[in-house]
Amino acid sequence: MFWVLLLLLAWAFAGTACARLCLAAIRADIPGISDASDAPAAGERDLTLYEAAFLSGGPARVADVALVSMARQRRLLLAHTGWATVVDPRGRDEIEQSVIGAIGPDGQSPIAPVRTRAADAEAVRRLADGLLHAGLAVPEGSDTTVASAVRHVRVAALAVAALGTTALLLPGDTGTPRPLVGAWFALPLILTLSSLAIARFEVHPYSPWASPAGQRLLRPLTGKPAGDERSFLTSVAVRGIRAIGEPELRAAFTHRDQPLRE
Repeated sequence: MFWVLLLLLAWAFAGTACARLCLAAIRADIPGISDASDAPAAGERDLTLYEAAFLSGGPARVADVALVSMARQRRLLLAHTGWATVVDPRGRDEIEQSVIGAIGPDGQSPIAPVRTRAADAEAVRRLADGLLHAGLAVPEGSDTTVASAVRHVRVAALAVAALGTTALLLPGDTGTPRPLVGAWFALPLILTLSSLAIARFEVHPYSPWASPAGQRLLRPLTGKPAGDERSFLTSVAVRGIRAIGEPELRAAFTHRDQPLRE
């Protein structure tokens, strides 16, 4: 009856992961159930574009918003070939100055390394520290977010499937019909898969950057139409470069160098 021990282990994986997902989802949805670290963010406030970008997509999203903003104002040229060229070398804030610095003294650079360097700039780290202090962001590597809990449930589902397969492949007579053994392992597998399905519909998108308080401030921004320039940049901050409608500007971010042919 070694398969029973495997079944208990499968239930332990599934039950722990699903319970953790439920708690994370509740914390993300109910203002009253949050850590003390959320307390400074209790008051109502408006997010800046860069703050919304960080809470939605992390440091890389902040760099994207700065690049798009400067390109729309004709202070930066983003070519469809994937290169950035400085037109106005005077950044209007620390983030823009970081972008210009990431492009380099030649005033021209491929966009991909610019995004990477700008996302790792000191100005972005200060922005992250401010959001963390305000209780709107989660610490780097935090294990309490819905995104992290969903990953654990996925791992648990794989573990249950592996344990079930092992039980079915055990040599010798288990004393229990193999279809019944498979049915017992199907129960924790159904639990994990149904939890993932519910999380997909109820608490998606999962944010690895925003705390419950930060997610509450982001929600009013997700449905805003991109009518004026501010709304357009807000849409980019929340949704990323897929919110860019201009084909050439989108191509600048999605361009990939073609491999050399012999």
